[in-house]
Amino acid sequence: MALGRSYSVALVGLNGYIVEVEADIGQTLPAFVILGLPDASLNEAKERIRSAAQNSGIPLSRRKITANLIPASLPKRGSGFDLAITMAVLLAAEDIRTTNRTVFIAELGLDGRLRPVRGVLPAVMAAVQAGYPDVVVAQANAAEAALVPGARVSGYKTLARLAYDFGADPLQLALDFEPEDQPGMPEASGPPGPGPDMCDVSGQGDARRALEVAAAGAHHLLLTGPPGAGKTMLAERLPGLLPDLADTAAMEVTAIHSLCELPLSSVQLVRRPPFENPHHTATAAAIIGGGSGLPRPGAASRAHRGVLFLDEAPEYERRVLDALRQPLESGELVIHRSAGTAAYPARFQLVLAANPCPCGKASGKGLDCTCTPMMRRRYLARMSGPLLDRVDIQLQVERVSLADFGQSGTEEDTASVAGRVIAARGLQLERLRPLGLETNSQVPGRILRGELRLAAPTTRILDQALERGILTARGYDRVLRLAWTLADLASRDKPDLNDIGQALSLRQAASAAA
Repeated sequence: MALGRSYSVALVGLNGYIVEVEADIGQTLPAFVILGLPDASLNEAKERIRSAAQNSGIPLSRRKITANLIPASLPKRGSGFDLAITMAVLLAAEDIRTTNRTVFIAELGLDGRLRPVRGVLPAVMAAVQAGYPDVVVAQANAAEAALVPGARVSGYKTLARLAYDFGADPLQLALDFEPEDQPGMPEASGPPGPGPDMCDVSGQGDARRALEVAAAGAHHLLLTGPPGAGKTMLAERLPGLLPDLADTAAMEVTAIHSLCELPLSSVQLVRRPPFENPHHTATAAAIIGGGSGLPRPGAASRAHRGVLFLDEAPEYERRVLDALRQPLESGELVIHRSAGTAAYPARFQLVLAANPCPCGKASGKGLDCTCTPMMRRRYLARMSGPLLDRVDIQLQVERVSLADFGQSGTEEDTASVAGRVIAARGLQLERLRPLGLETNSQVPGRILRGELRLAAPTTRILDQALERGILTARGYDRVLRLAWTLADLASRDKPDLNDIGQALSLRQAASAAA
């Protein structure tokens, strides 16, 4: 036959689209043409495929080969199409019998080995959802692809062995070639060791309580205080207080890590909430996502279902911080570039840490501070009002006293606090599941003032704060969410006046101290 057909997957963000690969062998002079908006790495597949087929014992036809990737209007990028193009060409040349509805995702080496590619997990998820459960990948990607429920995954090391299983003549195949294990591939490992523990934090009772509330309701957090007060220590211990990810959330996080080629993404689901701590020199593309061609996920998406910690927050460029305002509300990042648009999930907990001034000594009486009032205002103004209005808990962290050091080892450990957090999350899930929500931080204002409306005497101080302009409408809703979390931690059915007062103080502590 002169026409062969196989299938692969094109990823745009985390969304995958089935790509039909057609191969035609013409009667003209030797040539190899790839159609369908290929990028540079995909155009280079022509030479990889020729060499791989030659070294596998099934050289390609010396006539003109045309490979068409459908839909032609969808941009294709990466080396993951190598194997699908090869199988379509071999089918057109009648070197193999059939490819059925199998999806092929792998890069080819010049010696004929199948090499792993990034993003196999979301690609296989898209194939299964589209009704193509049979998937062939490189052996190094097989464990990752097998994480997808319903997928029938076959992992191969060489093109020759794959061609043999699809009906190629064994007499001409280089079946005796057995490549060595590829260097640098992650191996299966046991569960990660214990992370930082809350008992390492000396004193800071208010900050520990704020961290527990933030973990229980998935609230955003701002810690302001002098250097050495423990802001970074507290932020690093927040992921340990969060419960393990459910199956759906774990699949989302693992898919993002697969796309970014992070450790362990190829062998097991990521069950623990991720923790991202980018340096303050990071660009907007590094935090939000971007890059040449179709945009790649940034730190905000890698922190999906986990924690994004920005230490020394005023040192970040203001436009980088303000770029986080949209995903804080929507839980998703939609990045537009000339090559296309990519959407990545970004439902993370934002933790900001900041000094009170450039020299960091403006806490307490501030007698040692060398900064002028204008310098202090300009420094903290790098975190814009609209961004801070989206941060639920804003706490002033004071210096640790000598008495706190004397009590070292008596504080609660992470396991004890995490137990209360899990219990509070359970109450939230029971209350919010009928509404399609999981945590208090996700509850919109219409529900807070509708199905979950509190009595007027309970919200009186909030109403007065809104009337006097102390709170915005968004801040009003966020205080209500905090109050519901405080009630859940105390195992109460609904917040009372004391919960409202505590929630209001948690939100205004840093601004009052400043």
